[in-house]
Amino acid sequence: MNPDQRRKHFSMIRGMHLADLFTLGNAACGVGGVFCAMVYVGSQSLVHFLAAAALAPAAFIFDVLDGRIARWRHTHSALGRELDSLADVISFGVAPAALGFAAGLRGGWDWAALIYFVCCGVSRLARYNVTAEKLSEGADKVAYFEGTPIPTSVLLTGVLAIAAWRDRLGEDIYWGVWSLGFADLHPLALLFVLSGTLMISKTLRIPKL
Repeated sequence: MNPDQRRKHFSMIRGMHLADLFTLGNAACGVGGVFCAMVYVGSQSLVHFLAAAALAPAAFIFDVLDGRIARWRHTHSALGRELDSLADVISFGVAPAALGFAAGLRGGWDWAALIYFVCCGVSRLARYNVTAEKLSEGADKVAYFEGTPIPTSVLLTGVLAIAAWRDRLGEDIYWGVWSLGFADLHPLALLFVLSGTLMISKTLRIPKL
């Protein structure tokens, strides 16, 4: 690493704040959720599945705290905003989709539904980052969300956790399976489609508390 690279590296570290550490905690929970979902596919252990589901509300707590700490300490930054979006994509986009796949949403149409959900989450966060300054109207935070915030996907993990607790995963998953053309669709996957569609809605405005 040359001197210029070292200066840039340490400058980035100095630019991080306490709130950013909580944001990284959010990301860590998301990655842990993905790992637990992957382990469940091989082990079929309910403990691993429920652990993956439990990490979603844990990530949500970190997500709430990082925003409050940033406002309390007046440490908003472009770095913090980008970190928050990247962490949210993992914890509330990729992790719920991985858990859905582990739960048994593995038909061809299920794949399409889960991919659509993640892409909607990515698009939602990108749009938020671009429009945040306009939506804040000079305040410390935005006045409202356009579309549902991506952390609302914790409701999906909650549904999957209930299904797991009632032994309704895999072939016994809620609402069964439909054969549509060349691939299968589990109706439960439509909840992911609904969640993704609500996230990218421009007409749905939700006040930010």
